[in-house]
Amino acid sequence: MYRLLRKNIFRIFWVIVFAGLIVVSLQISWLDYIFKPLIIPLLLAALFFKTGQPKGKMKIVIALVFSFLGDVFLLFENDGPLFFIAGLVCFLLTHIFYISYFLQLRQSGESPVKSYPFLPILITLYSAGLLYLLWPGLKDLKIPVIIYASIISVMLYLSLCIPYKAGKIAGQLFITGAVVFVASDSLLAINKFYNPFTLAPFLIRITYCFAQYCIVKGFIKKRY
Repeated sequence: MYRLLRKNIFRIFWVIVFAGLIVVSLQISWLDYIFKPLIIPLLLAALFFKTGQPKGKMKIVIALVFSFLGDVFLLFENDGPLFFIAGLVCFLLTHIFYISYFLQLRQSGESPVKSYPFLPILITLYSAGLLYLLWPGLKDLKIPVIIYASIISVMLYLSLCIPYKAGKIAGQLFITGAVVFVASDSLLAINKFYNPFTLAPFLIRITYCFAQYCIVKGFIKKRY
């Protein structure tokens, strides 16, 4: 049973993800209380099944635990603004722990940022442009959202600083995860603070799941 679960953990993860996407698309909200909280525990299981005790593992684990808490809080965001704030704080901490891990990987050697030094400028322009778009709708959340946008931008930047010698596949997965995480949070912010749109729940969920999957997969694939 253990071997079967270990071998198929990512398949199980994607089955749950797509079942959740169907639930979200059909707006069966009570079923989402079952499927959404399963996403991160399955990635945690994959992390433990497929890795030993490499350096930095606890940082990824803690980041995922905060993601799980954030998922749970956001399930109840319609019940009061404090649930959204709590979710925001949890995901802020998630990104801080990802930052800590990416910093750990910043060794000497070539990296995407060294190869393409204009990338930090693009990240800054994107973050500033998004904040400008959202600004009128942020109201009392201006400062928290600025802090969050800054932290996730740093997370994205540091993913681009990971040296090539960490492994080509791992580096690509980390960068993809960071970029897609920014996309997911951007969609969530646009839907909440600028202009709600029909496909938002589906797009936010699929990008979020893919981002977390890439980061976990990158950790598993990294050269140690």
